[in-house]
Amino acid sequence: MRLVILGGGGFRVPLVYGALLGDRGEGRVTRVVLYDPDPARLSAITRVLAEQAAGVPDAPGVTATTDLDEALRGADFVFSAIRVGGLEGRAEDERVAFAEGVLGQETVGAGGIAYGLRTVPVADALARRVALLAPDAWVINFTNPAGLVTEAMSRHLGDRVIGICDSPVGLGRRIARVLGADPERAWIDYVGLNHLGWVRGLRVDGRDELPRLLADPDLLGSFEEGRLFGAEWLRSLGAIPNEYLHYYYFNREAVRAHRESDPTRGAFLRDQQARFYDGVRSPGTPALAAWDRTRAEREATYMAENRETAGAGEREPEDLSGGYEKVALALMRAIARDERATLILNVRNGATLSALDAEAVIEVPCAVGASGAHPVSVDPLPGHATGLVCAVKAVEREVLTAARTGSRAAAVKAFALHPLVDSVTVARRLLDGYLAVHPGLAYLA
Repeated sequence: MRLVILGGGGFRVPLVYGALLGDRGEGRVTRVVLYDPDPARLSAITRVLAEQAAGVPDAPGVTATTDLDEALRGADFVFSAIRVGGLEGRAEDERVAFAEGVLGQETVGAGGIAYGLRTVPVADALARRVALLAPDAWVINFTNPAGLVTEAMSRHLGDRVIGICDSPVGLGRRIARVLGADPERAWIDYVGLNHLGWVRGLRVDGRDELPRLLADPDLLGSFEEGRLFGAEWLRSLGAIPNEYLHYYYFNREAVRAHRESDPTRGAFLRDQQARFYDGVRSPGTPALAAWDRTRAEREATYMAENRETAGAGEREPEDLSGGYEKVALALMRAIARDERATLILNVRNGATLSALDAEAVIEVPCAVGASGAHPVSVDPLPGHATGLVCAVKAVEREVLTAARTGSRAAAVKAFALHPLVDSVTVARRLLDGYLAVHPGLAYLA
């Protein structure tokens, strides 16, 4: 099979290739095509992959190109892993938001809206190109904000685009680990939007083990989300939220911690990855070792401000090894080989959540096989969660409208309607601030 990675010069591409190296099954990926408009980044990542493949028999061949059409022709699977505006754009998203006293995180709040406004037009154009040149390909979307971007692409690709995220899988595995259950045998009742979901049950052999966890303060304090949210709040919810809900439930504390962080997360990653890419330009630099060191530091500092605010401590060693590449490989296997699997994915709602329309992309367990990913039937969310999901989905729809029509009013409305932006006046200033630093938003001027 031929796999195309859009954003092939991205830092996390070696995670995907590492997963492919371990796949020896029939119908596996034999050719990887990296597409990126930046030849220097392509060169750096190609070097890392070459070192990964050293000594591995029948490793998937790798080619790199800056020609999108050349990359897409003949594709069986396409991974969309782009970052419009780069990490410099992420750092600016944070700076502008924090100056207004609101959250600048790349997928949540003002920062997520700014990133979406930059990314959706590009993702839309990519989806159109895939539909024209590789109409039978399956597109797996890694690009954040994952649910929003997947919904944008689905307007051209239908159910052949599927969004993935490793947060729900990681959360489910942590809960199973604490409960002494096998994650492979557990049914994880997870429902919501990307970075806005809740584990409401974890069933093993038909028995829901989550009440046992919620009733035990020691167990709750033994894993990351338990420490992040606190036992009392989790018992009040009767569920375990995705870690990104810390930005909603403890917004003031999160904004304060992030504003006081120097550098911000985006600026840290911008500078860290610049050092990596600059370093591997030298032919004598061991590219894979440099990548490993950079990745370890990146993973260890993930959501560090939130953990510090909550006194949650360091990340567990088991959570430092990535995860989204494993979800992607499982998804490809299930589709290509009809290996039936249940995975938590971002797909069109259909009739799954009655509070949302059929075209809304949601994040739920899906039955996956040769015909794609199909959301399973789930119980309705409680009122507080439904309200939050509907509010954030309304924001996403305004972003899609702004990207499609160039409407400044829709962009302001997206900012103003978000639960973490507390003033229409602030929403207007946010858009003005982002227009001043992002040339890619000129279509809204």
